[in-house]
Amino acid sequence: MHRTDLIAIGELAARTGVAVSAIRFYEAKGLVAALRTGGGQRRFLRADIRRVSFVLIAQQLGLSLDEIVAELARLPAGRTPNGADWTRISTALRARIDAQIAALECTRELLDNCIGCGCLSLKKCGLYNREDKAAQRGAGPRYLLGDRAGEVAEVG
Repeated sequence: MHRTDLIAIGELAARTGVAVSAIRFYEAKGLVAALRTGGGQRRFLRADIRRVSFVLIAQQLGLSLDEIVAELARLPAGRTPNGADWTRISTALRARIDAQIAALECTRELLDNCIGCGCLSLKKCGLYNREDKAAQRGAGPRYLLGDRAGEVAEVG
């Protein structure tokens, strides 16, 4: 390994926009691994810029820390991940991303169709959820969770 393959924690922080304290936290959680100099200073592989960037992206997608750890564990240790390595991870996350997109599109449609009336009341809404029948299916945003208005009305 060449000296130019290693960067200090401050450089990793600057390159990723993440605080040094966050990088120490990521190290403690096993998301990145530091090498130590003779004087005990942390040095990271230049490839850790990509790992930290992945952590930021995964957080934006709503992955938990445990899920991020599991995905990064699929990357090779001791060498810079290549395109095939990252493709394997992105393929595994594709279904989750597609589900999030579908949920957002559904939410957008529901907002356009329901809140536009101005009543803002599930108990009084005569157009979309008369007498709050959606509550019969359980807690939470039933239509966003996949229930359909016609299906909900049949319950009970």
